[in-house]
Amino acid sequence: MTLGEKVRSLRTVEGEIRGLGRELSQLEVARAMQRELGAAFSQSYLSQIESGARPHLTHRTRGLLARFFKVHPGYLVSDPPGFHTQLTSELRGVEDQLDDWLRKGAGQFGGDAELQDALLRLVRHPDSRKCLVLLGTIVDTPELVDRLLDALTPASPSSTPPPGDPAWLQ
Repeated sequence: MTLGEKVRSLRTVEGEIRGLGRELSQLEVARAMQRELGAAFSQSYLSQIESGARPHLTHRTRGLLARFFKVHPGYLVSDPPGFHTQLTSELRGVEDQLDDWLRKGAGQFGGDAELQDALLRLVRHPDSRKCLVLLGTIVDTPELVDRLLDALTPASPSSTPPPGDPAWLQ
């Protein structure tokens, strides 16, 4: 969020807090600052801050805005690109949601131990999302599903051809 967006948002919140049912205008902010804090700056200066024409604040201006809106002065800066307030990244949130969904699915397939185990193994994988995306790519090539399943599933002893058998060598 940019500094200008934060100030506009604070004007909206302040108007609601003061019972106006709307945002405070820039002029109302300037006048209220003068009245309540004994110091202010012009409406046009506030407009320049909100529009981004003045992307940085002086120490005095930041202090006045922080005192007026009752926020920490450190809040009154533009956030760096990609910054978010969540404790985890957006992709991590998707991964957590996916793992929860897979866990619930595993619980619903208690009668199919092999499927339940496969879903729980996906949950335990550090990147279950990547696994499912890979699976989607694999199923786009149907013959690959059977070939991979044959190659990755251990053969039972009775189905293993003896060494030297022509079927074994193919």
